Amino acid sequence: MPELPEVETSRRGIEPHLVGNIISYAIVRNGRLRWPVSEQIERLSDELVLSVQRRAKYLLIELTKGWIIVHLGMSGSIRILTEELPEEKHDHVDLIMKDGKVLRYTDPRRFGAWLWCDDLETSSVLAHLGPEPLSDEFNAEYLFELAAKRKTAIKPWLMDNKIVVGVGNIYANEALFAAKISPEKITNTLTLVDATELVTQIKKVLQRSIEQGGTTLKDFLQSDGKPGYFAQELFVYGKKGEPCSICGTPIETIKQGQRSTFFCRQCQK
Repeated sequence: MPELPEVETSRRGIEPHLVGNIISYAIVRNGRLRWPVSEQIERLSDELVLSVQRRAKYLLIELTKGWIIVHLGMSGSIRILTEELPEEKHDHVDLIMKDGKVLRYTDPRRFGAWLWCDDLETSSVLAHLGPEPLSDEFNAEYLFELAAKRKTAIKPWLMDNKIVVGVGNIYANEALFAAKISPEKITNTLTLVDATELVTQIKKVLQRSIEQGGTTLKDFLQSDGKPGYFAQELFVYGKKGEPCSICGTPIETIKQGQRSTFFCRQCQK
């Protein structure tokens, strides 16, 4: 599933080709995604793109009359084509631009979304989201105060978008390892020192991943193929049984909330 850094990379990749450009019309080949593609998108005509933003893992395309909200789901991707090319089986939505470029959305599992919203303040899919992890709003005091009110394992708690958006399974594993905090640690035992280090490491892990993604921006302007996401520099995720890069202890894995958790029992107390 594309995570926050991949979605941010996608945003940066399409932004220069969309902003200031005009959507001549949209082609919706299969509107049966996670939710039906909004009728307003199917009826788009001569709409100026004002900005391309991101909230959590949603791409927000601002037009003069409203917003297109795009979620890539489990298997979705977007790319810019320099011309209209024959569609393939899983190419569900195209935005045909005035200058001849095409924004193409591909999604084999069709679990993504293309929704219309007149005003983001009224969007049900954006309501109740926590702060952005790279924002000043997400800080040690905020995390410490929320953690003190709960009594649950910290790793699945971190993945709750009501707490903070975009800390998916990979990044929760990696940030907890970097902060030397056990994924099994109970939230209300988190100290302010712990919270300070954890917030710092979450920001570092995500920022590093976004910077790595910058090397793939060229992939968003191509005539064929798919945009390839970047190779992760991972320390524990997916490394069950491999020696910890810090102490050499084999990396362990457990299930938490039906997701695999990877950690070093020696380094993460």
